[in-house]
Amino acid sequence: MSTSVLIVDDHPMIRSAVALLLEGTGFRVAASADNAQSALDRIQLDNPDIVILDLAMPEGSGLDVLRKIRTQGDKRPVIILTAAIDDHRLASALALSANGIVMKNSDPAHLLDCLEAVRSGASWIDPDLRDRAAAASERGAPERLAPREQEIVALVSQGLRNRDIASQLGITEGTVKVYLHAIFEKLGVSSRTELAIQSAERPPT
Repeated sequence: MSTSVLIVDDHPMIRSAVALLLEGTGFRVAASADNAQSALDRIQLDNPDIVILDLAMPEGSGLDVLRKIRTQGDKRPVIILTAAIDDHRLASALALSANGIVMKNSDPAHLLDCLEAVRSGASWIDPDLRDRAAAASERGAPERLAPREQEIVALVSQGLRNRDIASQLGITEGTVKVYLHAIFEKLGVSSRTELAIQSAERPPT
């Protein structure tokens, strides 16, 4: 049985090129989308086995789509296909459990290799990104949180508000906000809910 794929990219030429690449392989195009909201809609309607996701799109980035589905508990494989990615977005993609990352200027065979890898449950990173990905993962890993940051993550996970955290730790509410901003950046999350989910799955040490 073929593996269904959703292609998400705002450039029709890229969507067509990927669809052509998949012809005659064990993968079939279930649907395509050209913006973030459409991608979320197609994931719900078509339930693809794998999502190929561009980063730069209208109405929200690919990271917004990945963050949304991971927050909802959707663990299906997602491959980032992008023309460029900086270290911050690379760390965020890895923190959000992107299963593969492929550069658009790479050999097209790399995308097929990536698809095969993630279908089998492995991860796959473009060779040009592997050193950067290893460094980004290290910087963004939960164990890199400072002890006070770990305390704040634990209190957020208990449902405490900023003022309650500040009172319990003997710091100002403004200081709590500064800590939370740094924590969100390190872990690649954008809300307290995502932080609590990630903390439950991979508790900081």
